[in-house]
Amino acid sequence: MKIDFDKMGGLVPAIIQDDKTKNVLMLGYMNQEAYDKTVETGKVTFYSRTKQRLWTKGEESGNFLNVVSIKNDCDQDTLLIRVNPVGPVCHTGTDTCWGEENRMNPLLFLTELQDFIEKRHREMPEGSYTTSLFKDGLNRMAQKVGEEALEAVIEAVNGTDERLIYEGSDMIYHLIVLLTAKGLRIEDMAQELMVRHNPGWKKH
Repeated sequence: MKIDFDKMGGLVPAIIQDDKTKNVLMLGYMNQEAYDKTVETGKVTFYSRTKQRLWTKGEESGNFLNVVSIKNDCDQDTLLIRVNPVGPVCHTGTDTCWGEENRMNPLLFLTELQDFIEKRHREMPEGSYTTSLFKDGLNRMAQKVGEEALEAVIEAVNGTDERLIYEGSDMIYHLIVLLTAKGLRIEDMAQELMVRHNPGWKKH
């Protein structure tokens, strides 16, 4: 990876993003030595402009930033580093340096769930309910989606909100299994809804 350290006097900004929640956690700076150490150790190391030395995030607190990936921007002078943080990121004790909570948007879990279901589809481990659905075939998977949808409708009309959420979750899970078997993603449905949200969209 080519990084232009010369443009800012030997430093480049490094944006730190949580790999799971996609939230931006902090901004630091790296020189060549800090970057090399980050790559070597798998833990984010910055160059402190105040202390004029390298510092590995978490070297005192234990709240390390474990590297998942490093990307360079189009001008080759800014890094995006995706991490799995260990504990709070800010020295003040907050999750981010902007005082925000680093919580995952629950909708993002649907992508993570399908990634897990796809792994089940590839490996087909014995004893897994998901594996049994794939083995039973498309007709059975489609039937389960219909059954769970009906149960969700019943709870919506005659049940409780808690039971509606429970049965609706079952329906979504079985729908994702069906999509996976068809080689589709839950994001494909989200994309379709985005298209429909356009004022110019017409039902067909």
